Amino acid sequence: MMTVLRSVALDGATSRAEISRLTGLARSTVGQQVEVLLGCGLLTEEIMDSSVRGRPPHVLAVSTTAGTIAVADVEVNAVRLAVTDLSGTLILRSALTVDLARGPEAILGDLASEWRDMLSRSGHDPDGIRQIVVGLPAPVDYQRGCAVRPPGMPGWDSFPVGSFLSQEFNVPVFVDNDANLAALGETARGKDTEKPLLAVRISSGIGAGLVTANGEVHRGADGAAGDIGHIRVPGYEEVLCSCGKRGCLEAVASCTAVLADLELTGGNDPEAGVKQLVHLLATGDAKTLSRVRDAGAVVGEIMATLVHVYNPRTLVLSGPMTEACDDLLSEVRSVVYRQALPLATRKLVITATRLEQTAGLIGGVVLAVREVFSDKGMESLITSVATSRKSPPPLQFPPVGSGDNNRQPGTAQLPAADWR
Repeated sequence: MMTVLRSVALDGATSRAEISRLTGLARSTVGQQVEVLLGCGLLTEEIMDSSVRGRPPHVLAVSTTAGTIAVADVEVNAVRLAVTDLSGTLILRSALTVDLARGPEAILGDLASEWRDMLSRSGHDPDGIRQIVVGLPAPVDYQRGCAVRPPGMPGWDSFPVGSFLSQEFNVPVFVDNDANLAALGETARGKDTEKPLLAVRISSGIGAGLVTANGEVHRGADGAAGDIGHIRVPGYEEVLCSCGKRGCLEAVASCTAVLADLELTGGNDPEAGVKQLVHLLATGDAKTLSRVRDAGAVVGEIMATLVHVYNPRTLVLSGPMTEACDDLLSEVRSVVYRQALPLATRKLVITATRLEQTAGLIGGVVLAVREVFSDKGMESLITSVATSRKSPPPLQFPPVGSGDNNRQPGTAQLPAADWR
């Protein structure tokens, strides 16, 4: 049963024949299980208006009434939010201006209120959320669902973000580093994005996320993998970083560092400096372009090392400076191809993101869809759907640890047009 549901949700199967082909199950078995899933409200079946031989084709899909997913991508001064159905199709997006110094309870309370309002405005049940994913701009203990000593986020250290929201909505909550979610989002761009994929965001800080060849996020033993912003850069030992150490990549080449060097303070508006920087890059200001190229050269040196360590097939750069002009990307390419050995770069594609500010949200949705349709997630889902329909669960899943649990995780192919 799990195999059939997962083939529709993650692999995009739309007919009994496709499910049978993808899973290897007999057509009769697939037919029986599809009927049960239709009956319990997890799948729907539509009859299209036309078909090749006059027979209306039946198209299977995850039911839009089975529940919703809520995702938040937290940044230093703003939070982007989205709600989708269980297949990852976007329902609504929103954004909030925030001050993380207000503390986690206030910020998370704002997120909860906004999600409920978004669902109400779009005609969905605010109590129908089945999975929540939150990305934080900080080192994250993925197992505990909390940030670990995050710079510039007073009160967030070890605060149980996952538990707080889980109690608020009574659903599973996953908390991850924002760069990890952005990397996962980049893998949903389509077949032209090959894995392993290394995604690097150069913004107020610098972080990286790695998605392995089998589609898993590499978080390391304690969730510290990808925290490249605090790698020490030779020759910049006198530059103080927000972490208290000196010579960190973030203190030299982040957007914040570039703004400080160019004295683009922005006054009381934290985004004003970034807007000024983008404007100067767009108009070809020589001093600004030179400083951004210098940042690109420093980032490129670190990237050349990471290319040797991880040997990614795709390296994706994002952030205001990357999105405003090609100079930073070009500098990174130049240094990586010059410094790294041919074996590590002969098939390497270095590119700028096409998802811009939506990568983290999309990655959160990909993670949420994957978790909803994991063995444990589907057990919770069927219980939730049965409870909402006030009827006993109509089907029994095999116990966790049996069946097709070793199947490689699918990557939801989210419609790109929905997120523009």
